Amino acid sequence: MRGAWWRRAAGQIGRSVTVWAVSTVTMLVLAGILPDFRLHSADGDSATAIAVTAALGAGVFGVLSAVVWPLLVRLLLLVPALVLGLLVFFLNGSLLMLALSLNPYGQSEAAPETAVIVAAVMSAVASATGGALTVRDDEPYRRRLHRLAARRRGGPPSGAGAPGTLVVQLDGVGHDVLRDAVDRGLMPTVAHWLGAGPDGRGPTHRLLPWRTDWSSQTGASQLGILHGDNYDVPAFRWYEKDTGEVMVCNRPSSAAELQRRAVARAGDDGLLASDGASRGNLFSGGADELALVLSVSARRGPGNRSRAGYFAYFSDPANAVRTALSFVAEVVREWGQCLRARIRRQRPRVSRGGLYPLVRAFATVVERDVVVASVIGDLLAGRTAVYADLVAYDEVAHHSGPHSRDAAQVLRRLDRSLALIANVAAQAPRPYRIVLLSDHGQSPGETFRARFGLTLGDLVRAGCGLPVPRRAERTRSGAEARAAVRAALRRPVEEGGAHLRSARGSEPVVLASGNLGLISFPDVPHRMSREEIDARFPALLRTLADHPGVGFLLVRSEEHGGLVLGPRGARTPLDELADHTGPLAAFGDGAADAVRRTHAFPHVADIMVNSVHEPADGEVLAFEEQIGSHGGLGGAQSRPFLLAPLACSPPAAQDAELVGAQQIHRVLRRWLHEAAEPQAPHPAAEPETSRTPDRPGNAAEAGQPAETERPTEAGESAEPAAARKPAEAGEPAKAGESAEPAEARKPAEAGEPAEIAAPAGPVESAKSAGRAKTAESAETAETPEIAETAEPAKPADAGEPREGERAA
Repeated sequence: MRGAWWRRAAGQIGRSVTVWAVSTVTMLVLAGILPDFRLHSADGDSATAIAVTAALGAGVFGVLSAVVWPLLVRLLLLVPALVLGLLVFFLNGSLLMLALSLNPYGQSEAAPETAVIVAAVMSAVASATGGALTVRDDEPYRRRLHRLAARRRGGPPSGAGAPGTLVVQLDGVGHDVLRDAVDRGLMPTVAHWLGAGPDGRGPTHRLLPWRTDWSSQTGASQLGILHGDNYDVPAFRWYEKDTGEVMVCNRPSSAAELQRRAVARAGDDGLLASDGASRGNLFSGGADELALVLSVSARRGPGNRSRAGYFAYFSDPANAVRTALSFVAEVVREWGQCLRARIRRQRPRVSRGGLYPLVRAFATVVERDVVVASVIGDLLAGRTAVYADLVAYDEVAHHSGPHSRDAAQVLRRLDRSLALIANVAAQAPRPYRIVLLSDHGQSPGETFRARFGLTLGDLVRAGCGLPVPRRAERTRSGAEARAAVRAALRRPVEEGGAHLRSARGSEPVVLASGNLGLISFPDVPHRMSREEIDARFPALLRTLADHPGVGFLLVRSEEHGGLVLGPRGARTPLDELADHTGPLAAFGDGAADAVRRTHAFPHVADIMVNSVHEPADGEVLAFEEQIGSHGGLGGAQSRPFLLAPLACSPPAAQDAELVGAQQIHRVLRRWLHEAAEPQAPHPAAEPETSRTPDRPGNAAEAGQPAETERPTEAGESAEPAAARKPAEAGEPAKAGESAEPAEARKPAEAGEPAEIAAPAGPVESAKSAGRAKTAESAETAETPEIAETAEPAKPADAGEPREGERAA
């Protein structure tokens, strides 16, 4: 034991001396190269005096970096994150000038701008040297993070004997993309979990696809996964007539309001409410430990802990400099890849200039590093449940394509992050089950504007008989990382200029979410029917439905309740809508149920437009400037994945399909319950494979499907699946369901989405009456502002460019 201690001490001393020597040589080399940096007096000094000066300067600089730097970062914790990253260079330069002034030998001098360069180079060299010396020794790194995690937690981990659960979301990675990356050797860590590694070991995880709702984007999926309810989230962004505002999933105030609504409907704080941590997400999931969480980023004061994860990472100057240099390298890499695409005349292609290289570097470097460091701290602190989102792939795939070489390189780097997390999990104070999943996939294809020379907004204006600009304006897009960048800089996300101008009169509001378009008429307080639209704009619906870039439309009908319109006059009422036939022939399984569910949302647009889908190559036409898109129906965007340990019970019954983010929430809740009580038998997997909305004459008005999903409570997962599953629309309650009288479970009034009684869990029974509220009372409850958030979101002009979905 004593011998091991001496070996560790000797190794640490040896590494410190080596780093000191390399830093000394680096300082001597820089003094010889840079004209404004010298280590001797004007009259000249001996070589020995110069060497001693360099050695002392490097030593003092190293000590100051180790002692003073963490204090400076703590003092600057309130500085915006990206600004702090830029201050790294200037602070390091100041420390170098202080070190030189404290040197008793020689008369060292350095210009301020030169000191910044010298300090950055010395820190990078010292970091590289230290990393090379400890590349096979994780103990110093683990001890440092363990001490940090212990300070942040303030006590020993609870339930250390029971397994913890870590859920890592690879944003935008579809099931087929993940499988292809494993087959190509891009993700050896995932391959090892699936038993496809070179060591020949058997699998430790199972891989399954799942199917999203119509709104295949992070806002809807993550809200359903973390809070168990994504009702009334029709798209990435939509116009709400009752408030006159545009809700945008990546806007802090909108994310906070969506989270509040989900918590009110679900009846609990979320998946992570018990000793959980939320890292890099849109929503908190009820966790107390937060880092880069958008829904709380608008708060001011001590209540906002979302940015505390920056200190955990930037308190190490080597980490700060390494991330800053990697940031610059990623920007250069993007410039090179963009230039290569132009030279090769790759098609499809979108603009990648402006701020996009910086946004991409933030998502693929800064956010990844901060989130991974936060997760490592959570693992070493022994937290019960951790959910982290890595958005790097989604950001790059939007602009380079989901199957591009650029996106493949990002997958390779993400796998290295997973390997680091898995290695640290093996050293955590409790065992961990690592679950990997995605919130949606991406479908390739050129943009609507590139193929037809006009935007969806232009087409709508033409159908309304309004003037159309000669040159189509580009609908810009940044992906999910753009909002994280703006939040990190404390800049408002799409807050300005959002009020509709009164001069616009009856002009429609046209919004885009990938290949899903939403058209609303703000001067009409209710959802317009097909008959009203035809009377006001006789050519609009025909112009849209017959356009070769449009797959189908969804509108309200006074005769049929809901109506799907297709080309050549095709009209299909919702109660007759079926997969693989009619307007939905090309959109695969579950499309009809997804359309019916969305039609029941109170804030669905007057006209919902889904682009055409080409099944042969899986391509869609994005209404934004993206060649890899998601948000609607068609192709791989609706087919994400779930990769879970074999130690967890099967997520669904044999041959059953996982449908909807809310079912993923229920599965994760069941696994958390199993981990907390490992002696209990695994509950049966849920047999439910799809949502069967109500038909006319059942629980809802014609064409108005009932919303049946509700998240189960933690205690419910031990019950049989039949006892936990809400009754399907129009079906009798199954054994074990709430024994409420029939009147308590009666269908909603006309025009309201029916609420089916939730299973009678210990908490659900107490709250069942509150969940049976009407749509009118629900809207009343959703009116108050959220405390400590930014000003509420405001509606955008028609065709206003989209700020991309949050990062990481």
